[in-house]
Amino acid sequence: MNRMKVNLDKRSVQSYEIVIGRDFMDRAGIMLAQGGWASKYFIIADSNVSALHGRRIQEQFSAMDIEIDMITFPAGEGSKNIQTILGIMDGLLASGADRSSGLIGLGGGVTGDITGFAASLFMRGLPYILVPTSLLAQVDSSIGGKTAVDLPAGKNLIGTFYQPRMVLIDLSLLETLPEKEFANGVAEVLKYGVIDDLELLDLLETGKEKLLQKDPEFLEILVTRSCRIKKGIVEIDEMEKGIRRFLNFGHTLGHAVEAESGYAMAHGEAVAIGMIAAAMLSERMNYLTASEARRIEFMVKTLGLPHRIPGELSVDSILSRLKVDKKKTGHKINFVLLKSLGVPFVNGGVPQELVREVMEELRR
Repeated sequence: MNRMKVNLDKRSVQSYEIVIGRDFMDRAGIMLAQGGWASKYFIIADSNVSALHGRRIQEQFSAMDIEIDMITFPAGEGSKNIQTILGIMDGLLASGADRSSGLIGLGGGVTGDITGFAASLFMRGLPYILVPTSLLAQVDSSIGGKTAVDLPAGKNLIGTFYQPRMVLIDLSLLETLPEKEFANGVAEVLKYGVIDDLELLDLLETGKEKLLQKDPEFLEILVTRSCRIKKGIVEIDEMEKGIRRFLNFGHTLGHAVEAESGYAMAHGEAVAIGMIAAAMLSERMNYLTASEARRIEFMVKTLGLPHRIPGELSVDSILSRLKVDKKKTGHKINFVLLKSLGVPFVNGGVPQELVREVMEELRR
């Protein structure tokens, strides 16, 4: 197993480990017991993941004499709302949870966000551990303590910064991941390559076949490199006041497209389109070269990700959603743009007419 530490002690926040390996959940119970964070744990999982992995992992933890129960909610982005949080809290109370309890988020990004948000609020804060089961969650959302639920107006508009006590990344859990969900995670790995790690970008280009075949060793390399990038940025800027904002490359427009689709379009798919849009904006504003912008679009296409905004989505409606993006400053919509590959920056002065022009070009 690979281990790395997210060092946050200087910010009066407990540092924590990310553990990356394969088929080690039978030993994860020992890690929980050693941590001593709670006297009883509650697995939080959606209806799909609980059926695939929930009972087995619950039994593995129980075998280590860890008192553990499970609370489930309906699968899908539609469950990422305050009603689901209240339902989980009712379930915790009904099962006897108290301030000595802890939560285990078993699932993808939605489950991680829900678990962390509930943990940050229940009885003024419970410890929680994340066991991400999707590639997107393993390389991105499980690290950094951002928790949130959606509002009808947009994604992640209610949330907290609340760090987990440990992140357990078992790559074998990806074996049951649907292809659409796997592609979601690939988009986030591509983002890391574009904004930070050009060697990772090269790896994605040369190792496309290994990636699509889910080669175990290649996946471990991609996940480990992605986690190192994310944890390094979080250590410098936990509260997203500076360079952590670079991780939103492709997300400003991506979130708006995702929400406007009624979440029929998955997060990674929308971010892939958002990355092309951000590259186009960077080129039109004379920051990024045309060849670099085309390389990003080529990589999105090569990796089998969507590269056009669905024609049935209204540009005006997407623009309206941008105006309530949580990353805006006053009336300025902040886009993460590129001066070159590997050199991102935040620009709050992108003209709306240019955004509209790019969006119209990207519609099918």
